[in-house]
Amino acid sequence: MNAAAPTLGVVMLCHTALDRAAQVARFWLNAGCAVALHIDSAVPQAQVAAMQADIGAHPLLRMAPRHRCEWGSWSIVAASQSAAELLLRDFGSIGHVLLMSGACLPLRPAAELVTHLRAHEGTDFIESVAVDHADWITGGLSRERFTLYFPFSWRKRRWLFDRMVDLQRRFGISREIPRPLEPHMGSQWWCLSRATLEAILTHPKRTRYERYFKGCWIPDESYFQTLARLHGRRIESHSLTLVKFDRNGRPNLFYDDHLQLLRRSDRFLARKIWPQAENLYRFFLTDQASKLAPVPAEPAKIDRYFELAERQRTEGRAGLYMQSRFPHDGSGQALTAGPYSVFSGFDQLFRGFEYWLGQATGTRAHGHLYAPEKVHFHGGAKIWHGAISDSAALRDYNPRMFLTNMLWATRGERQCFSIAARDHIPPDLMWFMAKDRNAQISVVSGCFLLPLFRGEFRPDDLLAHVALLQKREQHMLSVLQSRWVQADVRVWTLAEFLQAPERNLSEVLAKMLPDAAVAGTSQPEMQSLDGLEDFLKELRNKGLPPVLLRDFEGRSGAI
Repeated sequence: MNAAAPTLGVVMLCHTALDRAAQVARFWLNAGCAVALHIDSAVPQAQVAAMQADIGAHPLLRMAPRHRCEWGSWSIVAASQSAAELLLRDFGSIGHVLLMSGACLPLRPAAELVTHLRAHEGTDFIESVAVDHADWITGGLSRERFTLYFPFSWRKRRWLFDRMVDLQRRFGISREIPRPLEPHMGSQWWCLSRATLEAILTHPKRTRYERYFKGCWIPDESYFQTLARLHGRRIESHSLTLVKFDRNGRPNLFYDDHLQLLRRSDRFLARKIWPQAENLYRFFLTDQASKLAPVPAEPAKIDRYFELAERQRTEGRAGLYMQSRFPHDGSGQALTAGPYSVFSGFDQLFRGFEYWLGQATGTRAHGHLYAPEKVHFHGGAKIWHGAISDSAALRDYNPRMFLTNMLWATRGERQCFSIAARDHIPPDLMWFMAKDRNAQISVVSGCFLLPLFRGEFRPDDLLAHVALLQKREQHMLSVLQSRWVQADVRVWTLAEFLQAPERNLSEVLAKMLPDAAVAGTSQPEMQSLDGLEDFLKELRNKGLPPVLLRDFEGRSGAI
């Protein structure tokens, strides 16, 4: 491209990170494009002088008159106008003018953009959507942006802004839209043909239109977008700049780890770039891209990426709990980071149940994670993944977070553990597991009696101890049998389980293993229950409530 006859003019609106803006300006100047820099008047003159010295003298560089640009104000439009007028006046060869910010970054060589614009001579690249059809509007104002008065700043005097809107709605105040304008909205970042831009800037009604748009809300997203429809011959209603917004209407930042994503963009620029994204600036402002194999443009992939990111911001990630973000209760997500299996009573029925379970399923099965004395991690470990201690005191400070942290730290590996009526399981934790779609909970009720039956320990007041454990188990069962349960829950009474232990155990494993693997799995050794019936009768005769014992009436042959 002949440096003396640029065909592309670039307007850069800058207010921060002037060193990065200078790099981008040199990129355009070195490619033979004319550049008009607008530096916000709030920036100290010393910084402006340093930026000019950084860029150096160049025949294609112009410094536009400075305005104080506030978000959503007319001054942004005025800055764009004055810089564009400067380029059109000084460079008669310019065919298109591109508007960008100092936080934008070119994604392709300047020559590609120039070639693209030459192939589309007279075409305006500006997102311009009729206001009644613009469904992305954030803030609750669409056509009212053009028919109400906005004397107060939305950011600085929000309360007065809202009250003024309410009053105008109440009294039916409405401004007239100048004819023949039909309000359109779109991205602030455009690339207009010389003919369209000159028609906008020299129109006889320019003063009338400016006076009207100065009273509109966020005119930088509607002034050029509306007038381009009045003057443009051919409009491609999309911006050449990639911009992604969050749910609050703020542009997302691009960081170094977005490099491969940006390479797949079909746009020529991207906004907004983190000033410290050294790799992005180095890659796109040099010839590094030409040394790599080209990648196909995949704009849909970029859209999906940010849709997923936005969904995670609003709903959280399943199982991730942190100070700044919690999963949304109504999101329908699982409450934890991965599937896990909870067993109650199985370790009392089968010898070495945890070891057998680990061998049969290929998992590292834990013991009782909520045992009163300590956390029984697999293999007796004192510290588990995520630096989680086996301290009962630390665990009991927040039992639910103990579980979610462990599952987050071990995501990708199914966790298995046991619980019992004697464990420290508060009601809210039981409800949490019952509502978690990742949980598989298998319970053989009544097994809390087996350690007492075998004489593993004998409390001073046996009857009171049994009654306490029975009460705890009944509460657990009431939770697991609630209509709010979303976990995969299976409950047997001890008598029911003993009627077909191998089949029942296989049903549990079938939820964890492929059917082919379950078929060849050997069963663990069951502990002897000889004399259990006499022990239960003894408890009944001592006055134990019949809630537990009635499950065995008429089934003594099963014991």
